[in-house]
Amino acid sequence: MRPFRIDVPQDQWDDLTVRLANTRWPVLPDVGWTRGVPVAYLRKLAEHWRTGYDWRAHEAELNKIPQFVTEIDGQLIHFLHVRSPEPDATPLMLLHGWPGSIVEFLDVIGPLTDPRGHGGDPADAFHLVVPSLPGFGFSTPLAEPGWGSERMATAMVLLMSRLGYERYGVQGGDTGSYVAPAMGRQAPDRVLGVHVNALVTYPIGVEGEQEGLTDAERRRVAAMESYNDGYLHIQAKSPHTLAYGLQDSPVAQLAWIVEMFHRMTDRPADAALEAVVDRDRLLTNVSLYWLTGAGGSSAQVYYEDITANAWTDDAGQRGDAGQWGDPGPDDGSDAAGDWAAGARGTVPTGVLVSTTKDITVRRFAEREHNVVHWSEYDRGGHFFALEQPRLFTADVRDFFRKVR
Repeated sequence: MRPFRIDVPQDQWDDLTVRLANTRWPVLPDVGWTRGVPVAYLRKLAEHWRTGYDWRAHEAELNKIPQFVTEIDGQLIHFLHVRSPEPDATPLMLLHGWPGSIVEFLDVIGPLTDPRGHGGDPADAFHLVVPSLPGFGFSTPLAEPGWGSERMATAMVLLMSRLGYERYGVQGGDTGSYVAPAMGRQAPDRVLGVHVNALVTYPIGVEGEQEGLTDAERRRVAAMESYNDGYLHIQAKSPHTLAYGLQDSPVAQLAWIVEMFHRMTDRPADAALEAVVDRDRLLTNVSLYWLTGAGGSSAQVYYEDITANAWTDDAGQRGDAGQWGDPGPDDGSDAAGDWAAGARGTVPTGVLVSTTKDITVRRFAEREHNVVHWSEYDRGGHFFALEQPRLFTADVRDFFRKVR
């Protein structure tokens, strides 16, 4: 364990601004967002990144938070570690996903660690550990292949042990919603509860499993089946080929992330992305990907959890894990992939659902997790802690009151 401070060399930032100025912009039809990020929108955002965004100010803000690095299983792991002023606070790990980062949690760190100072009950206080997952942010470069969600979970359990936390909670969204339950399965004697958002659930082909679903749940299943998962297939099948563009072009990295934030945040149809996510906060997130060269390495978890763990049917026929980490053919056969859960978790689990963006179905979730807390919100999208920090904080507190 050693203290860490972000200090990006100036020549690295100068290189970014030169690349932005020299972007070779495509000429494309003006069809709005129907085929991806519009050129006019991205040009304006890239120009602000180049001339209006102050990285040093945001770097200084991040450096106000205690940060550390350690090595686990040959991999450098970076994390925030914020101790609560309340001595009896509950240790809690917060896990981001792709294309997010530690930046997602900046607005909830204060309320979660110091509820007394934010008008809350000091009994709800947490000691927070917020890691950059392997291959993301300053947990780079990846030391070797094999860093899927299960291996990440093993490393995170060890990290909490090294910090002296013998009993703790875990919260995760997106990729974190796979890593967090995996921690519970691996260390049920240590993890007192798992709270997840942006949880993906899917039918597995069992007869009658969709009978009696509510209209809302049927819409979620339909949304999953019709979802534009092109990014998922590229990252799961060809992360190395993708990496060249993301490593060499900051505009490519910007577009790759911005499309997902535009698609998965909750806002009125005619509202700009900046209506729900501060423009500079978004650029801080993108900057972490660019400055650490994490575009290609962050995609590797998709390959590890989907392609590298493709299913094999009873006849020995190998197949792809498919959309959303689909566990295989709809015949009830077992799945091998990390993203297709194995044994049902026993650790008490809380599920936060964004009714505007999530595709989570309760009966499918309960098949894989010991769900003791279920909440649905008609505000907030995929990046819930970033979009709705107050609701996120309240729901995390409510869940852990139940399981302490």
